[in-house]
Amino acid sequence: MSLRMPSRESYEVCQEEKPLVQKAKREANQEDILAAALGMRMGPQKPSATFWQPLKLFAYSQLTSLVRRASLKESDWPSRSEKAHNFKVHTFRGPHWCEHCASFMWGLMAQGVKCTDCGLNTHKQCSSLVPNNCKPDLRHIRKVYSCDLSTLVKACNTARPMVVDMCIREIESRGLKSEGLYRISGFSESVEEVKSRFDKDGEKTDISVNAYEDINIITGALKLYLRDLPVPVISFDAYPRFIEAAKLTDAEKKLEAFREALALLPPPHAETLKYLMAHLKRVTQNEKFNLMNAENLAIIFGPTLMRAPNTDAITALNDIRYQRQVVEVLIKKEDVLF
Repeated sequence: MSLRMPSRESYEVCQEEKPLVQKAKREANQEDILAAALGMRMGPQKPSATFWQPLKLFAYSQLTSLVRRASLKESDWPSRSEKAHNFKVHTFRGPHWCEHCASFMWGLMAQGVKCTDCGLNTHKQCSSLVPNNCKPDLRHIRKVYSCDLSTLVKACNTARPMVVDMCIREIESRGLKSEGLYRISGFSESVEEVKSRFDKDGEKTDISVNAYEDINIITGALKLYLRDLPVPVISFDAYPRFIEAAKLTDAEKKLEAFREALALLPPPHAETLKYLMAHLKRVTQNEKFNLMNAENLAIIFGPTLMRAPNTDAITALNDIRYQRQVVEVLIKKEDVLF
């Protein structure tokens, strides 16, 4: 019996059909996976392609990150850092999956929570299990002022907040010898205008002499930024240690206590404080022109850089003098402490 060999034309047709068959099989497998994720029971008669298209548009953008996260071993997760997620209850449009457990998020309203800083979506019950590895995204940050310091720094991938860097550079370029620097306030309307510009334009904000001739407007904008921080530069966790350090009378023990208190600050807060104290030290070095010494600056920046955490009014009032002493020590001993 002789075997009939396929013609060249038949072979070429088969080769052309192979990719189409493989593509159809892949799509069928993808639809089976999507149906399983949605908890759908598929009968022998599968829905048409028009049924799957809107689901695919919503779902496949989610699946890539979910598969990546679900396949990570615990040791492969980013190490725990000081930046926790800022979860808020959220109503999602279309199919969404929890990016922690990779399960579907059921419901029509308030199906889960969303991190307002990085956009991470999880079930409410899963949010407490997510590591403190928030990596803020500028797309989710609506304003610069009143934004958490660590959140802004991580989103911009900078060492310090842009407002601090830009204002201090401008002040040092043309204002160190200005009499009453930081003591004299700029026009409140102009200071609010600088705030609005930073919120809108970020690092593109123009605060040069051409835009604001009065340097007190720039110092006012910097002080307002520091006051508006939800967590002060000297964080609530470190606050008691700084107050206790200020109460010590022995010079060596006081410096050691300050070093221990500084070690409690989150890295972005510590870096911002270091940069600010070095700047204020340079301000005091021009005291004969600006008439501002460390004590004067401490009176201004004490309540600006630190606030009593959840304490009664009397305790907070008593802490004011120690707040001043804390900032005064940080300025005078800047070269030793940082």
